[in-house]
Amino acid sequence: MNKNKHLIPEERNIIEQRLNEKKSFRSIACELGKDPTTIAKEVKNHIQFKKTGCYGRPFNDCLIRRDCATQHLCSNRKCNRYCCFCKSHSCSSICPDYQQQICYRLTKPPYVCNGCDNRRSCTLEKRTYSAIRAQKEYEAVRTEARQGIQLTEDEALRLDALLSPLLMKGQSLHNICVNHVDEIMLNERTLYNYVANGLFTAKNIDMPRVVRMGKRKKKKDTFKVDKKCRIGRTYQDFLNFMTEHPGTPIVEMDSVEGKKGGKVLLTLHFTIPQFMLAFIRDSNTSQSVIDIFNQIYSTLGHDVFCDLFQVILADNGSEFSNPSAIETNPLGHPRTRIFYCDPQAPFQRGAAENNHSLIRRIIPKGTSLDCFTQQDISLMMNHINSYGRPNLGDKTPYEVFTSLYGEDFLREMGAKLIHPDKITLRPSLLKK
Repeated sequence: MNKNKHLIPEERNIIEQRLNEKKSFRSIACELGKDPTTIAKEVKNHIQFKKTGCYGRPFNDCLIRRDCATQHLCSNRKCNRYCCFCKSHSCSSICPDYQQQICYRLTKPPYVCNGCDNRRSCTLEKRTYSAIRAQKEYEAVRTEARQGIQLTEDEALRLDALLSPLLMKGQSLHNICVNHVDEIMLNERTLYNYVANGLFTAKNIDMPRVVRMGKRKKKKDTFKVDKKCRIGRTYQDFLNFMTEHPGTPIVEMDSVEGKKGGKVLLTLHFTIPQFMLAFIRDSNTSQSVIDIFNQIYSTLGHDVFCDLFQVILADNGSEFSNPSAIETNPLGHPRTRIFYCDPQAPFQRGAAENNHSLIRRIIPKGTSLDCFTQQDISLMMNHINSYGRPNLGDKTPYEVFTSLYGEDFLREMGAKLIHPDKITLRPSLLKK
């Protein structure tokens, strides 16, 4: 059976011919390789209504027309004809005894007068199927469906009031659709088209992912970490370690700079739940990184720290040039393992790099971090970690982290879950 195919003009011509031959929907469907329901819908959707009479008699669909002897309904005293024979059809609108009659045959298949033997002597309303007319109506509907915006003014205003404020906060359309699926009830791609066409207050410029960034300049190859630090800690060593210890949780470590010489962020990204911590440092030094790890270790305790920070993957920044001080606690006992990515290979820490793009929505590149405190940074990370991710099944990193490790760690780090409608990923979040 030929399913999911639009009818073509030749098939519509066959339908009209077979209806004239009094064929059933089932026999027509078998001939065309379609479902009988398809033929029935085609006929009912393209019925042509005609108020025509027959030879020598005008249109009249009154139930008592054959025995009616009413005259002068139109106040024309000179007319001697019965009103039921009047060509003006006025009796149906002004006669108090008018009762409409519909042919009982039209209430059952084939629902049209095609092939009816009494058609030439019938004065009732005719219902016919015309292949040419049906094809024209189909083409008109198809053209209309492929152009313009199929949205009423009231519906557009309702969607604008819901979407634009959240888009202005830096949220993506996908995240909004997930959190308001019962209110929007439109395809995500359709909403992107509506925004692009200027239907809402929010524009493409308010969606960072839509506005494409220019081509990045290629940086010169640099190597900031002493090669001796990399012995036994290369990316290949990391891959070998993960092969021997599959399923080991990984934390990706990186720095986010503001202006050169100013404060710097240390980011720790838990790859499985995509949860990220950020700590502000006065300068981009190795000691500042060591101090933060010692602080976290002191807060969490040995067992919890070793459970969460089993493997750390860092880049080749000079601030990570003392791995042994991070791998061991102040007493010299091992607490974690550090490995380094290959030079100029940020894709090896792709999860952290993607999360940094959310930080850059709030703190644009080149913005000085000197005016921010750790409280500001924690607030920013709470909004980012409360932002749903498609690859987490539209769950938030906060929720996934909680399901894996519980909330005790999050309380110790000052992490909180933000309501979806209150999430802001714009610089206005940290404006003072």
